[in-house]
Amino acid sequence: MKYLLMMNAPRNAYKHLGTSWSKEAFQAHIRFMKDFNKGLQASGNWVQAEGLADPRQAVHVHAGNDGLPITDGVFPESKEFLAGFWIVKVDSPEQAYALAAKVSTAPGPSGGPLNMTIEVREVLSAPPDV
Repeated sequence: MKYLLMMNAPRNAYKHLGTSWSKEAFQAHIRFMKDFNKGLQASGNWVQAEGLADPRQAVHVHAGNDGLPITDGVFPESKEFLAGFWIVKVDSPEQAYALAAKVSTAPGPSGGPLNMTIEVREVLSAPPDV
């Protein structure tokens, strides 16, 4: 089974990366993430992982009556934004939860663990029966 692990960040996280994190703290955070990804690859749990750009670059899109895209501003109104994600292949939900807990401990600006919330959702292989 596959699970999506979603790392959310507070609205101001991107703004503060360049100011409240020391260079060493930021490098330690990135090193932790790279090591976590290498561990997923070595264990066979890796499917995909990506970090996402600043939400101030996001654009909402929907189709107009003619089917052409209509874009609408940037609306960073939420308290939290998706900062990155992993898709992992695991044998049980508990294994996905354990991986989420591990990545939750990525170091923050002080060097201690962030203990951020990671949302875990199963990736469906087919639509649910109705």
